[in-house]
Amino acid sequence: MEVSIPYALSAEITHRCPLHCPYCSNPLELQKRENELTTADWIRVLEEASELGIVQVHFTGGEPLLRADLEQLVHRARELGFFVNVITSGVGVTEKRVRQLIEAGVDSIQLSVQASTPELADSIAGYKAHEIKRQAAQIIRAGGLALHMNVVLHRQNIHLVEEMVELCASWGAQRLELANTQYYGWALLNRKQLLPTKNQLMVAEEAYMRAKESFGNKMELLWIVPDYYEDFPKPCMGGWGKLSLTVTPDGRVLPCTAAASITTFHFESVLDRNLTRIWQESVSFNAFRGFDWMAEPCKSCDRRFQDFGGCRCQAFLLTGDARQTDPVCQWSPHRGLITEFVSSINGGDIEQDSDLEKLSPSYSYRGR
Repeated sequence: MEVSIPYALSAEITHRCPLHCPYCSNPLELQKRENELTTADWIRVLEEASELGIVQVHFTGGEPLLRADLEQLVHRARELGFFVNVITSGVGVTEKRVRQLIEAGVDSIQLSVQASTPELADSIAGYKAHEIKRQAAQIIRAGGLALHMNVVLHRQNIHLVEEMVELCASWGAQRLELANTQYYGWALLNRKQLLPTKNQLMVAEEAYMRAKESFGNKMELLWIVPDYYEDFPKPCMGGWGKLSLTVTPDGRVLPCTAAASITTFHFESVLDRNLTRIWQESVSFNAFRGFDWMAEPCKSCDRRFQDFGGCRCQAFLLTGDARQTDPVCQWSPHRGLITEFVSSINGGDIEQDSDLEKLSPSYSYRGR
């Protein structure tokens, strides 16, 4: 089977983060600072990514600004010809730091925001960050950089779609991703309090369409659907091990950011093997390439060319077997796992404030 060339690398340079977002898809057990790859390790990873044919690098985490060597990594990535993006909470953004990132060659910065009001945003983040984010956006735009923003939507903020679009536009965002929560990590643990009702989702989608029409070409708007309400699953990263890869803070190489949740797999490390060899030859990356691995109903379904059997991580987290059809699919023998849960959410009245109090706090050591 011919193996494609990936176009993007998500470089998770740290799991440390000042925020405690209850929808975070990072693992429940994060890598601590002492387990992080060194600067020399990451530079070697970037060089091997260039040799592999990758053209984009997204420095993320956690909060990548907590790494003092971020500018050094950005500089080397730019030397290698990558498009370089930094994904940040905004905490740690200063005029000096942005100037250093610009001098290093960063192309864009993506800033997250939790809600349209400071009170709700800070409550969701578990940290008084909203005003910090506003100032960060101002600094980024003043530096002449492209400002991309993202909002994770869930029951606590989905009623504020238009207000959040207006907020991001007022902060100078050129692109805004409205991403309905994907249920991995802490998001899966908290999904009972995070999944919106069907009615809330319909109202939000209408608000999104109004905002898209209103803003036209002024700001690019993207809507990432919550597949629990779909009849068919989302494509698995455009195909498992096909378009992109993730390197975790400790050096493991994953086909997607959530793949570490598949605990029955061994994911090889850049500390032990060349990135190209891992991409082309590792058992984990070849496990779900192509279609031979599929069981019914996927094996004989025409949709396998569109959704590749759905999300392997979701299949594992909900059924215990990563080879199963994604339970979101209406033809999955495990569809009842989704239907029953969605029914429980839509069976009664929902109050955002009371549900927010029930959310499990995320990482106990993330700010260290």
